[in-house]
Amino acid sequence: MNDQVDEKAMDHRRLGRALGLFDTDPLMGAGLPYWLPDGAVVRHTLEEYIRDAERRAGYRHVYSPALGKRELYEISGHWDHYRDDMYPPMRLGAEEVVLRPSLCPHHALIYRSRSRSYRELPLRLAELGAMHRAELSGVLGGLTRVRAIHLNDAHVFCTLDQAVAEARAALELIARAYADLGIEAVRHRLSLPGAGGKYVADPELWRRATGLLREVLAEAGVAYEEAEGEAAFYGPKIDVQIADPAGRESTLSTVQIDFHQPARFDLHYIGADGAKHRPVMVHRSIIGSVERAVAHLVEAHAGAFPAWLAPVQLVVLPVAEEQVEPAAALVREALALGLRAELAGPGEGTLGARIRAARLVPYQAVIGAREAGAGLAAVRLRDGRRPGALPGSALLRRVAERVAARGTALWD
Repeated sequence: MNDQVDEKAMDHRRLGRALGLFDTDPLMGAGLPYWLPDGAVVRHTLEEYIRDAERRAGYRHVYSPALGKRELYEISGHWDHYRDDMYPPMRLGAEEVVLRPSLCPHHALIYRSRSRSYRELPLRLAELGAMHRAELSGVLGGLTRVRAIHLNDAHVFCTLDQAVAEARAALELIARAYADLGIEAVRHRLSLPGAGGKYVADPELWRRATGLLREVLAEAGVAYEEAEGEAAFYGPKIDVQIADPAGRESTLSTVQIDFHQPARFDLHYIGADGAKHRPVMVHRSIIGSVERAVAHLVEAHAGAFPAWLAPVQLVVLPVAEEQVEPAAALVREALALGLRAELAGPGEGTLGARIRAARLVPYQAVIGAREAGAGLAAVRLRDGRRPGALPGSALLRRVAERVAARGTALWD
């Protein structure tokens, strides 16, 4: 019974609403959550973290539309193999357009928008883009199964000789992000095709791509399990599996090697020999969809996000009205440094009540008469530690350093 109570208490749907992160409305529709201000802060910070990590890894960011002509998805194979998960086409004059279920066809078109040389490869294109999937009402749930998805997606166009290194580097990006976010991977899975007609019928394609992914996992030293029937329709993939508090697994991050779509879109580059060659397409997502990533973060941390990700990073608590002005000055200084800080004054209740209300905030600064007179703030950490009283500027410098370092540690 206690386990059931704990599981319910950790559910991201309950926590997300209690913390004011997101909600839904029947008029917007099932599976279409909206983000409240604190949730928007978490989402924006997470998105900026991912974009920064990608920039540092040599990715170039693009934008592409969430609509495409039906013909686009017929070429990519989505229409034949993935149609049941797509929204029906909309007629615009003589054309039919579809809400995209995936970003990869759009990135293939961006790649082939002009001639490419082998000197440009690997070309790493990244986007945090919207896509839509026609999920049935019975499977929708909070942020984990939604109909409008914002995917952290990227496609690396490279030579065959570069594919393993690029896929291995993607696994390293995923591992670093998990460490910074406080996420634990429960296992890695090599997802392979199963029986039935949902997969591209090209045995040689599957053999080559599977062999390369096994090489990636071996070079990365990652233990893995193989699972039939879990592949994408166009190729095998490495899935990074996570688990919720009840132990239910889901896929958060993926790495794929794709020979199918480069052929379907007739992609090529000019090699050193002056001839045309077909590139390999490496698909990778560091955190999967923003929605599922935030859902997992809410549950993994029970709402107590790492300091760099927290909606409010510092709350300043004056003991009495006489300390409100120095407390407000500290908040203004924190905001000027780019920290997310708030004032919780005596009008919001007793000091004890205000401390409890701010229990998920990483840093609390209490200012009483003694601290105000000396220009100090008594520091309290979310984990119960009390480093003591520090000058306000020293406290802010310390907090700013921890936030800039990202990671999960609150104090040195």
